[in-house]
Amino acid sequence: MFHAGSSSFSKSLKETFVAYAFDLGGIVAGFLVAFQLGVFHAAPWALALYPAVLGAKGVIEGMLSGRLSTALHIGTVYPKFSNNTKSFYSLISASIVLTLATSVAMSAVAIVFGQVFWGITFADFPSILVVILATMTIGLVLLAVTVKVAFVSFTRGLDPDIMVYPIMSMVASIFITLCYVAVLNLFFNLSVLGVSLVVFFSAINVLIVIFIFPRNRHDAEFIKTVRESLAALMIVAVMVNLTGTVLRGIDRFASRRIEFYTVYPALIGLVSDVGSVVGSTATTKLALGMLKPKLSSIVYHSKNIFSAWFASLVMFVILAFLALVIHGTFTPALLYEHVITLLLANVIAVVLVVVLSFAISILTFQKGLDPGNFVIPIETAFAAWITSIALLAALGLMSLGL
Repeated sequence: MFHAGSSSFSKSLKETFVAYAFDLGGIVAGFLVAFQLGVFHAAPWALALYPAVLGAKGVIEGMLSGRLSTALHIGTVYPKFSNNTKSFYSLISASIVLTLATSVAMSAVAIVFGQVFWGITFADFPSILVVILATMTIGLVLLAVTVKVAFVSFTRGLDPDIMVYPIMSMVASIFITLCYVAVLNLFFNLSVLGVSLVVFFSAINVLIVIFIFPRNRHDAEFIKTVRESLAALMIVAVMVNLTGTVLRGIDRFASRRIEFYTVYPALIGLVSDVGSVVGSTATTKLALGMLKPKLSSIVYHSKNIFSAWFASLVMFVILAFLALVIHGTFTPALLYEHVITLLLANVIAVVLVVVLSFAISILTFQKGLDPGNFVIPIETAFAAWITSIALLAALGLMSLGL
């Protein structure tokens, strides 16, 4: 069975490449965005909320995959659905509750940002809330998929710290994009049936939480998970809405370069995956006593950092090629421009995300908190914002001929 920290650099790099390969599927999500730009422009908030929806799902998937990976390594969760530990069922219940809390928080912060940057009013809050809730409620099915991926990777001797989140970030990116596009089309269809379906789906999560919460309110682990995750929630809510504001800037910059919309979700997924691999492996090493809880220990984590980064560079080049081929705009000159733009964005984004992920792992561990409740959720939200800023900066630099 795999033990954290026991693999060579080549094994770590191989597993990282395998995990990142799933992120190439994120180009499907980007193609959906490019194909459905009309519905994303149906309201001032629709495009800006897209990173928030991706980020909200990333918060839940990140917390769940990070906690599961560490729990499987230290034996507090068994790799099976039935007759599992109390910790496992508490974690699933907390994930469902946090889905509702995250959706409400995202919507509330979106109104604040929207009035300042997007040109919307408080009257848009009900629309934003039901659209996000409906999308996230349908996305609850991904919880079972995340658990299954964690169990399978662990039982087959792979490292869930490396495998689970990258795989799930791709799956979630495609699935949540499909859900969001479908919900937007239903909502803006303006038919009574369409709007009623959106409201119905948004109410399901509320009803499930009403059923779950009273049964877990005395469970110390459940309360701890919810409380600590909620502490990170406002940071996440602010960051993903900042990301939406930046995306509106990219929208103005790249309005004639549809290939950038196509790679956008995959870029966020890859940068987030680098942070998740660095943060999750550090969290497991801290839990096992294999890494000292101080920032200078980052030098002893270099194997995981450089394998994660190198793999992401290769994937960025592949994404640049695929985006041009998909849209039939491939030329050697455009490929060169696209590759340089994306690699510039990669260097800017990955350096910041690696430092952030490792620092959160160390600081939360030092303060006696569970890094699994903080590292990937916060890193995911920051990764989306940082990647968007990095892409906008790279587009700006390239437009200046740099």
